[in-house]
Amino acid sequence: MISGGWVCALHVRTAGLAGAALGSDEEEIVYLAYVVIDVLTNQVIGQREYAVRPTRRPSAELQTGQPLEIVVQQFDEFIRSLQVDPHSPLFRLVTDGQPPLRQCLHPEACSKEINLPTYYARFHDLRKEYVRAYTLRAVAPRTQAPPPPPPPDHPTTLHDMLEYLGITPYSGDNFYAGEAKDMASIIQRIISDGFRLELPETIDLILETGICSKDDEIDGNCIVRARGLPWQSSDQDIAKFFRGLNVAKGGVALCLSPQGRRNGEALVRFVSQEHRDMALKRHKHHIGPRYIEVYRASGEDFLSVAGGATCEAAAFLSRGAQVIVRMRGLPYDATPQQVLDFFSTGDDPVQVLDGLEGVLFVRRPDGRATGDAFVLFPKEEDAPKALSRHRKLIGARYIELFRSTTAEVQQVLNRSLETRTSTASTPSTASAPAEGLLPVTLVPQHVITSGTAKDCVRLRGLPYEAQVEHILTFLDEFAKNIVVQGVHMVYNAQGHPSGEAFIQMDSETSAYLCAQHKHHRYMTFGKKQRYIEVFQCSGDDMNLVLTGGVTPSTSPKVLSPGTLLPPPAPAPRLLAHHIAHQTLLARQHENLLLASLRPPLLPILPYRQTAPTYQLPLLPAQQQILPTKRTYERAFTQAEAPPAKRPYSAPQIAPLSLPVFSYGSSTPIFSYANTSPMLSYANALPTAIPTALPAGYSTPLSAALPPTMTSPFPATLSMFPTYPYYPGV
Repeated sequence: MISGGWVCALHVRTAGLAGAALGSDEEEIVYLAYVVIDVLTNQVIGQREYAVRPTRRPSAELQTGQPLEIVVQQFDEFIRSLQVDPHSPLFRLVTDGQPPLRQCLHPEACSKEINLPTYYARFHDLRKEYVRAYTLRAVAPRTQAPPPPPPPDHPTTLHDMLEYLGITPYSGDNFYAGEAKDMASIIQRIISDGFRLELPETIDLILETGICSKDDEIDGNCIVRARGLPWQSSDQDIAKFFRGLNVAKGGVALCLSPQGRRNGEALVRFVSQEHRDMALKRHKHHIGPRYIEVYRASGEDFLSVAGGATCEAAAFLSRGAQVIVRMRGLPYDATPQQVLDFFSTGDDPVQVLDGLEGVLFVRRPDGRATGDAFVLFPKEEDAPKALSRHRKLIGARYIELFRSTTAEVQQVLNRSLETRTSTASTPSTASAPAEGLLPVTLVPQHVITSGTAKDCVRLRGLPYEAQVEHILTFLDEFAKNIVVQGVHMVYNAQGHPSGEAFIQMDSETSAYLCAQHKHHRYMTFGKKQRYIEVFQCSGDDMNLVLTGGVTPSTSPKVLSPGTLLPPPAPAPRLLAHHIAHQTLLARQHENLLLASLRPPLLPILPYRQTAPTYQLPLLPAQQQILPTKRTYERAFTQAEAPPAKRPYSAPQIAPLSLPVFSYGSSTPIFSYANTSPMLSYANALPTAIPTALPAGYSTPLSAALPPTMTSPFPATLSMFPTYPYYPGV
């Protein structure tokens, strides 16, 4: 409460939007105006205007201004020159609404690493003070004046307040200074009416840690979900992104992927709905080069991530630590003493809070270590010392260190508890999947598109450790064309990454350009470098894979994680030798069938008295003379005329002692089954060549088939037999 002292009207202008949207476009501050009023005398004792020069996008019109850091220092020197202590509790800033400080000055100062004086963290909202004074009748009306008309409940501009109070607006040439002077006029009128400035607004500069239980009641109107965060972001980094807005105690919950790694999302809980609404206006603001998406979320979403359900986590987090560090890559047989030695030895040692009790190992359902642990430190100054040991060794293993949160600790331990519970409730005699079941995929809980429009891309060959943020980095400038919740990682039936992902783009053109520019480009992941295949595809193609082979017309469009039911009546798995046996029978049947229907081959024998010598034509390299091939279907056409011979030109003859056969139209005297001589003068032929009709040549074909075949045309065999394909056979 201020009954004396000083108040300072502060007016802020940016290079972008004004009014209620001030600061929502992330534009820089270009103008600051201050008007200092002595509360006891109700007189203006000083005023200053400053042109601020932008540094991210310099403006030619503001080259005479000073950077924001210099302007803040200049006003601090000016206010002290008036014999006013700005750090005194009797000094307050007054702004027209919340955005000037919460949405403009504090976020910009944080992004530029400017330390604002502490008096910028407390202020009065002129609109709220006006409502307290007049709408809520906090001030008794003067007896000599008639009762005023009812004021507006929610003034949206300075003009609304000036009109009600009967104050003439500033009409000078300086438009920007006019708004600051109008604010000073309203403040002076409120003071003259006997109103005292009470209940100042505060801006939290430090994120407080806290423990949340699953039994807590959470206001769903105070939660937002932030997406696209850098994977190494901590709760402090997220609090800096929302600098100027008050985050509730323990109100930052980092979300983890099924593999226990951060997935670039976080749930943030604010102290009120007003702050949540201002946070939503920071949609697509930036952390470094990355833009962050901000959406509404529910209290159930926050509890599912940040709510703790184990006494172990509550006891560990209740020790009052200011810093939590997550260790990853520990040897499975590591002990708490080794962790203490890791931080207390070497350069710049740091002590763990409560010794051995400040180390918590994460274990699997069967009690084995996972290689992860959480470590507590008592002071904020210990964080850089502890994190400086990133990738140093314990034994032969290098250790990764990350700043963690209370919500992450509880989320990791909750998953461990859920796994243990499900393992204990599942009978140990559960039947294994049938041998013939095909592998199915796990589908993420997002809305899956459909249709034949090729507005999607398929990524193949991803590292198994790759997450959404790595895909966005790989796609680079094409990531801005991804629709909301348009990245779908494909998992197998065991819940492990399959190395594939589907991306929904905003148009077919975007998908085409992405596939053209990113196909066979390399993704660098740690020390690995993998080339990625990128294909353009449609929503139906994506559905077919993500739903485990269910047709797009019948597959559900909203799918939750879990295995899908296998297709009905799956074909049995065929072993390799069984396939080879069936193929051999089919080839034997085919040869016997075609041999009985093929015209005979006659030897071309020159007329000589001595033993004949046969000649083989010497053909050019480009010419090949082959017999006319009859297909399997044509073999069953009974009325078809005999095939015509191919044209033959007599080439040069090279001597070679081998018989030459050609097709003829005489009665059959040769088949593949002949084993005895067929001509009287064929004794001079090589004995390995079959030369006679077999016994019972004119008998039906079925009699010559192997005993395993009861019909010359089995129903299960064809010219090109097909069998179900199974990976690994």
